[in-house]
Formats: sequence, structure tokens, C-alpha cells
Amino acid sequence: MELKNLESFIQVAELGSFTRAARRLGYTQSTISFQIRQLETELETPLFERIRHTVRLTAQGREVLKLAHQMVQTAEDMRRAAGENKNLRGTVRIAMADSLCGWLLKEEFREFVNRYPDIRLTILTGITEEMFQMLNENQVDLVYTLDNHIYDRSYVTAYEEPVETHFIVSPASPLAGKPKVEPEELLDKPMIFTEKNVSYRKMLEERLASMSLELEPFLELGDTILITQLVSQGLGCGFLPDFVTQEAVEAGQVVRLNTPRLQVEVWKQLLYHRDKWVSPEMQAVMECLGRP
Repeated sequence: MELKNLESFIQVAELGSFTRAARRLGYTQSTISFQIRQLETELETPLFERIRHTVRLTAQGREVLKLAHQMVQTAEDMRRAAGENKNLRGTVRIAMADSLCGWLLKEEFREFVNRYPDIRLTILTGITEEMFQMLNENQVDLVYTLDNHIYDRSYVTAYEEPVETHFIVSPASPLAGKPKVEPEELLDKPMIFTEKNVSYRKMLEERLASMSLELEPFLELGDTILITQLVSQGLGCGFLPDFVTQEAVEAGQVVRLNTPRLQVEVWKQLLYHRDKWVSPEMQAVMECLGRP
């Protein structure tokens, strides 16, 4: 069984198109078609349903895809064990929540860049629904969410971790020293929030709405680090994930408020499509992003 035929099969399955697979692999469409026919003849089963201009895996094709992933991965492992592919190279595309972008560039990321200088990252941001649409259409390789806990059999969860969120204020705020803050005490305070479509803000607003309450921000922006800085200057209250504000809290620049009635459950999750072949480059990126 030709390994290149399996690689072509995986790409057609991922992209849903012989043309796009040929473009990605640098082959002609006729070459890809020949390779797939050769594989189908060898296995004595159709792998794709070809209806008009659509290409979909058959039930047998889906089972073969799982094994093809394993075989190609094993071949990659053998090459690395033999000393080949020491330097990983290529592009990994990640759809990511805005609030995670700053965290991505933390100190540990320098180690990744030094270790894998030839791996390029393309970062796309958006709301959760947009990110999964990109994943389903194979426009990205990974989705890194900050949202409700997501479980869907169409995706593989490479890493997940619950994330706490808190209101933050300047140490000079009258609320800073209170052991507990009720939602009503925040109503007249100036608020600096992320944009409306950000997941944890939507969860907060839903919790407030259940109490017939609403907090109106005077400033909305996507830069969570800047929000933290503005809050530290006493310009308002913010509502952010703890990993964003951790350094500022440790430095005494901001204080987290205890608001038990406004707790929301947020999860950080790294996912990829179950039909996606996990390349060594993808694996390296997932190991970096999956660090606690």
C-alpha cells in the first residue's frame, strides 16, 4: 500500500475536494483521482461518495480514514526515529478567542519559537460559532476556545481546563476591601468590558438578566491587557478571566472581587476535527498550547 496514496486520501477527506487536495499537495487533480482509485481498488471498497460536485466519505471510508491517520503517523514517527524530519516546518492555523491571544505569547512561547523556528502560526480570531465554522471547512487546523464546556463527537479535545473569572478593581476602589460584593453594588460603577460577542461577557449578562439586572459599560474593547491596565489606574471595573489578570493581581495593581452570585463557568479548550490528520507540527503546537 502506497503511503502517498494514504496521504492523498487524508487530504481529500479533510478538504472535501479532489481539486483542493491536489493544490495542497502539489499534484494534478488527475493524479489525486488515480491515487484514490488505486487505493479503492486495493481495498475493494469505495471510499468516497461522489454526488455532483460534492465528495463525502462512505461509512467504509470513515473507518479507513482512522487507520490511515495511524499509518501516516507511524511513518512520521519512524522517520523521526531514524533521524529524518528533525526540523519541523510548515504552517499551523489556529482559530482563537481574543482573550487567549495575549496569553499565547507568554514566556513559554519563546521556548517554542526557539525549538521550532520553521513552524509558522496563522492566528484567526472570532466568536465561537465562527471558529467552528472555519474548523468544519478546514480553514483552520485547531480551535482554542474560551466558552461553555464544548463536547461534540465531531471534534477531539486535545486539552481542556476550567477557567475562573472575576470582576477586578483598582486597590483604591471602595469595593476592594469588601469580603463579598453583591451585584447591586456594581450597578453605579463605571464598567470596562470586552465586546458583546465575547463568551464570558455573554455568560455574565445572562446571569445578570436572570436577576433583572444590567451593567452598562462606558468602554468596550478587545484588548484584555489594556482593560487590566485601565482598571489598575482606577478608571473602572473590569470582568476578565483570571489568567489574564494574574500578573496584575500578584503585583498589587488590581484586586479581584468576591461576587458569588455572579460566578460563571468558563472553559479553555483546544480542539481539532476528528477527521483531521495530526501532523508533527500540529502536535508540537498542541503541546505548547496545552501547558497549564
